[in-house]
Amino acid sequence: MYIPDLYKNENQEEIRNFIHHNGFALLINQVNGKPWATHIPLVLETNSAGKEVLVGHLSIENPQAKSLQNGSEVLAIFSGPHAYISSSWYDHENVPTWNYIAVHVYGNVRILNYDETVTSLKKLVDKYETQSENPIRIEDLSEKTMRQARGIAAFEMEITSIEATKKLSQNRDSKNYQNIISELEKRNDNQSINIANEMKKCTR
Repeated sequence: MYIPDLYKNENQEEIRNFIHHNGFALLINQVNGKPWATHIPLVLETNSAGKEVLVGHLSIENPQAKSLQNGSEVLAIFSGPHAYISSSWYDHENVPTWNYIAVHVYGNVRILNYDETVTSLKKLVDKYETQSENPIRIEDLSEKTMRQARGIAAFEMEITSIEATKKLSQNRDSKNYQNIISELEKRNDNQSINIANEMKKCTR
């Protein structure tokens, strides 16, 4: 990913927190010589060897699942808030742009066995059931329901590199920076409000 130095995010704790809270990712690799992408939840963990990994699964009917081999390289893209920035908000003439936060994670795949697959499903369900009024648990599901686990290909992706960008108008002076925040807040849509909030966190 092309990231100008001004927008590069190298705060590892912040990056990992971002992945945790924006876990619905885009998994990308090559399938039969063509780019292929699937939208799936991925969970950031540390494996038994002490390596950071992303864990997820695909339907075995998905051609991408059939293309995953032990050691093959994949890319996971995590997207955060984004918003259009109008140059009419500046006190000078310029071009419009877009503010956004994103993380690209590269890694090598290891296919999980059935027991590991069930464990990965438990962790995934536990993560997202925390806000449910009546949370379900993998351990409580019937044998019939759990047969569906045979229909997925689970994997862990050992992380080899991470590229993170946080493009939040860092190239603007304080006056214009504050005006961008004010204009974003006027829009009253979630994406704009979230970008405004992220801009407020930045040290200037």
